[in-house]
Amino acid sequence: MVMTPDIDDLPYTERRGVKYFELVAEPVIQEILPGIFIQGWGYNGSIPGPTIKAYPGDCINIRVYNSLNEPTSVHWHGLDIPKDMDGVKIQHGEYIDHRFRLVNPPGTHMYHTHFNVAKQEMMGLAGGLIILDPCESEQCSFEYLLILQEFAVKGLRMGELKPGRFEVEPLSDDLNFFTINGRSFPNTSMLPVRAGERIRIRIANPGMKAHPMHLHGHQFLVVSADGNDLNACARMLKNTVLVASGETYDIEFVADNPGNWPFHCHIPHHTANNMTPETGGMFTTLCYIRE
Repeated sequence: MVMTPDIDDLPYTERRGVKYFELVAEPVIQEILPGIFIQGWGYNGSIPGPTIKAYPGDCINIRVYNSLNEPTSVHWHGLDIPKDMDGVKIQHGEYIDHRFRLVNPPGTHMYHTHFNVAKQEMMGLAGGLIILDPCESEQCSFEYLLILQEFAVKGLRMGELKPGRFEVEPLSDDLNFFTINGRSFPNTSMLPVRAGERIRIRIANPGMKAHPMHLHGHQFLVVSADGNDLNACARMLKNTVLVASGETYDIEFVADNPGNWPFHCHIPHHTANNMTPETGGMFTTLCYIRE
């Protein structure tokens, strides 16, 4: 099972062979650190939005409601779908049904706004979309999806952290909070693993900056890029993978070095919360467990 820590899966109903999902683009109050909330835009009450999961060949219908104060749209990033189902403008108070069959192979994808992108995407309008492989369910004991985002949060002086509700300035390059699945360390969730078992981490970056994601204590194989499996001879053994804007990568490794190990962006400013000295930002940990 693919887990997205701190983010729900998007439920669906199935009728006559079609899976029906519903997304609502709306203002969201997101707690990125204990007591620190940002006023952003997301889907179904969260930033990032809920994770959509389906299988190759599925016919899906995603009804997107627009509860923002301006038009929006959704781009199904990386999917080979009909033109009239991609990036269609949705007016305030209206909805559009996006219906298509998943012809892509299993892989990690995203969805995000494609209207007034400089503003809307940096307000948080993005989420994960995974095409599951029914034949791979037993290959990895744990699978995680991590969505990387960054925000320019107003109302705090540099080096200051205080409880409150703060606005996001989407058109600013003064990014001061960096998140994994909508949270900054130490508010991110640990990633449980068991010794001796194979782990897959899916990484998606719908934001603006590139993030070199580095794993301590382990080497991993880069097995998939942009939702496409890499041939065995093209897979690279690494401990850092640069995830540029718009990219997804899947990495796999065997949990063979017990302990609690950091997994984080290697850009120093991206592992701080508003430039405070304690570790923060785009940072989580592997946590070996016993059962």
